[in-house]
Amino acid sequence: MDELLAEKLRAWAERYNNPRYFAEDPIAFPRRFALQMTTIQPTLGFEGGEWRPSLQDVEIAAVFAAHFAWGRRAMIVRDCSRLFDEMLWRPYDYVMAGSYRHDSASIHRTVKWSEVAAICKRLKEFYSSCDSLEKLSAAEMRTQVFGQKKDPKAANKKIWMMRRWMVRRDGKVDLGLWKDSDPRDLVIPLDVHVYTQAEALGLCKRRSKDFATAVEITDSFRELFPDDPVKGDFALFGYGVNSGR
Repeated sequence: MDELLAEKLRAWAERYNNPRYFAEDPIAFPRRFALQMTTIQPTLGFEGGEWRPSLQDVEIAAVFAAHFAWGRRAMIVRDCSRLFDEMLWRPYDYVMAGSYRHDSASIHRTVKWSEVAAICKRLKEFYSSCDSLEKLSAAEMRTQVFGQKKDPKAANKKIWMMRRWMVRRDGKVDLGLWKDSDPRDLVIPLDVHVYTQAEALGLCKRRSKDFATAVEITDSFRELFPDDPVKGDFALFGYGVNSGR
């Protein structure tokens, strides 16, 4: 990698790996529950200050925040808030109660309440025998949580985004609650926008926006951040903010 480019990418990653750039971002929802695990704040949609979120609350919030993470940020935040209002801001209790809104109305773009209910049902089945989604691989999460067909070529952007949130542990933007997972094993969450940025920077040569390309981009960042390659996600964010300058 050209040293000038490497210097820019390192600088962007350091600058934009900062919570102030992600206050109005899907990660704000699982972060809110994660903070509540240690500090009770009665503004989270409950009264009395007795209830304290669990790891499962954070995980469920991350599942849905990542699932809704397409489109304008303001719309994502609005629709995540609508969902957690329906859950009374107690995601785990809502999931385990087993009574879900189940109709064809849209909650976020093409995502219907019936799809949310199906995900909740699968989460209930999972949590009935396991205590954390960390036990699932990305491929298993695709089928067991999101109910999609097995596809080894799929980039699984929303799953890798959630995994980044839960695994990276530098104490800045990401939550770092999954202690048995290694940040070195993470893969860049790849969508069209990320692909366009990575291609413009010369970080990938493949044309397909699939898992192999996500790995190619991740490996490019591994040169810069060998122990934490998806820190490069913040560098791509910085590239977008700076319009490639």
